[in-house]
Amino acid sequence: MYKKILVMGVSGSGKTRIGEELAERLGLDFFDGDDYHSAGNVKKMACGIPLTDEDRFGWLKTLNQLVKSNSGLVIACSALTTAYRELLIDGNPELKVIYLKGSFRTIWSRLNKRTDHYFHGEQMLVSQFNTLVEPSASEAIIVDIEQSAKQVVNEILETVAKDAAEQP
Repeated sequence: MYKKILVMGVSGSGKTRIGEELAERLGLDFFDGDDYHSAGNVKKMACGIPLTDEDRFGWLKTLNQLVKSNSGLVIACSALTTAYRELLIDGNPELKVIYLKGSFRTIWSRLNKRTDHYFHGEQMLVSQFNTLVEPSASEAIIVDIEQSAKQVVNEILETVAKDAAEQP
């Protein structure tokens, strides 16, 4: 069974909810990557200003160190591009990537229901989708989020168990 799992996707895809449930079911600690953004990043996002690669670089390095310093965890992080994922995986080859894939329409409807999150504005979601480089099936377990959270978690757990059983 995997002991280090990255749950990735655009904002509103369910990273925190799915990540928390996975961590609980696997007996691992959960970390929300959003909690590690700098105050400047949070302020930009709260104003509806998309982050740049430069904004994200320090944040991703912090998350990389968090993964390295834990023997087992589930971490939620957008990890939108191949380069971002490579930075997170650098020195953490055992990190298994789970991609929560959903349509713009579904995710925007979820974000519109949020009242307690600093992510605001349709343009920010457009920016995330424009930045997103979807991982291939060889890079990540890809899960369709058009199903219930319980179904998503069950699908991930079944796939992770199957993958672990196939490991030599």
